[in-house]
Amino acid sequence: MRRKIALPGGDNLKTVDFGFLLITLILVAFGLVMVFSASYYSSISVNGTPFYYLIRDGIWVCAGLIMMFIGMTLDYRNYKKLALPIMLACLAALVLVLVIGATRNGATRWLAVGPITFMPGEWAKLGMVFFLAWFFGEKPVRARSILLGILPAVIVTAGFAFLIIRQPNLSTALTVCGIAVAMMLVAGMDWAYVGAAAGLGVGGFLFIVLFMKDTYWYARITNFTDPFQDMYGEGYQVAQSLLALGSGGLTGVGLGRSVQKSLYLPEPQNDFILAIIGEELGFIGVIVLLIVYCLLIWRGMRIALRAPDQFGMLLASGVVMMVAIQVILNVAVVTASMPATGINLPFISYGGNGLLMFMFSAGVLLNISKQETRIREAESGG
Repeated sequence: MRRKIALPGGDNLKTVDFGFLLITLILVAFGLVMVFSASYYSSISVNGTPFYYLIRDGIWVCAGLIMMFIGMTLDYRNYKKLALPIMLACLAALVLVLVIGATRNGATRWLAVGPITFMPGEWAKLGMVFFLAWFFGEKPVRARSILLGILPAVIVTAGFAFLIIRQPNLSTALTVCGIAVAMMLVAGMDWAYVGAAAGLGVGGFLFIVLFMKDTYWYARITNFTDPFQDMYGEGYQVAQSLLALGSGGLTGVGLGRSVQKSLYLPEPQNDFILAIIGEELGFIGVIVLLIVYCLLIWRGMRIALRAPDQFGMLLASGVVMMVAIQVILNVAVVTASMPATGINLPFISYGGNGLLMFMFSAGVLLNISKQETRIREAESGG
């Protein structure tokens, strides 16, 4: 479904994928509602008002709309020249955060400039997308060459992942690796290399389980199998998440009526907001939300398949894969299907960095759809 969308600036004939735009805005609006609901009691407890997170999230949404408009307006082909500098800037920021970054809850993931905090790990995901889209889009044959394509891409990905793990931030590192593998497959890489990478991952997992039993990583990796065995320690947040999901049943307890958000589930407006959605809106509410995400991913892949060039196709695919991987990982963490680690739910979880990055990425996708439409109309004489 494509409709004419009037854009400020006088260029009113350009079109974007209206379905993708509408679904994105629906998710953002739903996120605003759920952030307010999930944060109600913790906001009163910490800040003395129930509206603290709602107001801040509303400000981020407004900023995100500006970022989406910027992404939608700028011709995506300009990122070809910027891809390498963006990648290098992301690497530099990841190094910098380990040197002078702000530490919260045992993790060093933020660069603070006065009251404003910047998370290089969030933007590194998009930086990886830009770089790989340029790298494989410039010479598609690279995806079928180990030395000329796959090995350099793996080295860059490993550098990103290593620096992010040092924060520590396992989920973002997994997302970066997942994006890289998915984009290389789309570019034409042989599936056999994926099997080899999976083997290395399993080997690393077994090494931690067998030989690193007294480490932070062992506790994070193994506690998810039974969070209730350490319910007041490492397993506390996941245990409360499961209690929230179980309490919701099929139809939920009702919007705004969650019990677990009443200072039981820590920071429920952030990474575990899906647990509050499950408690208040039930299994049906969660399934409907996942269907909406599937529709968003479908529209995004449709844009990728119709992109005017290889770079646009890879760029759109990378953004869509980034959203899809992050949704999958968030659901897995909240349902204790993988180790608990901080990863937000795209467009919904509270957090300015994540929201700005995803809304800008959505704008880039919309620009790709706009350029495709303009080229198609030019070719047809319209």
